[in-house]
Amino acid sequence: MNLPTVLVVDDEPLVRWSLAETLIDSGYSVTQAGDALQALEAVAARRTDVVLLDMRLPDSSDLAVVSMLRRMSPATKIILITAYGSDAVTEEACSRGAFGVLDKPFDMSVLPPLVAKALAPSPSEHPAGRQ
Repeated sequence: MNLPTVLVVDDEPLVRWSLAETLIDSGYSVTQAGDALQALEAVAARRTDVVLLDMRLPDSSDLAVVSMLRRMSPATKIILITAYGSDAVTEEACSRGAFGVLDKPFDMSVLPPLVAKALAPSPSEHPAGRQ
């Protein structure tokens, strides 16, 4: 049985580790990347069901990486994680194909259900919006 795969992208190692451990404990297969380039390489190299993507990375501080990931892997769900959330950011992220936006700080207990929601089959694909 193949576990759903989640790529955690954040430039802060402790944040990456915390997110990854929470998802591993919830039954997901998790890989990690510290920047946008590593994220793009990881998605190109293997099937990725969900990407948890920090908005501000050393090599990308905008939402262009969301568009790049969607072009590379249209079926992959992208959840943007940001401490700089706003309605405008959410609207732009979702227009670029993000499943939703999770504002930092957040309670880790919301993460597994949000990933499960992203993975759930949906008759009509629509963004989850801001969490």
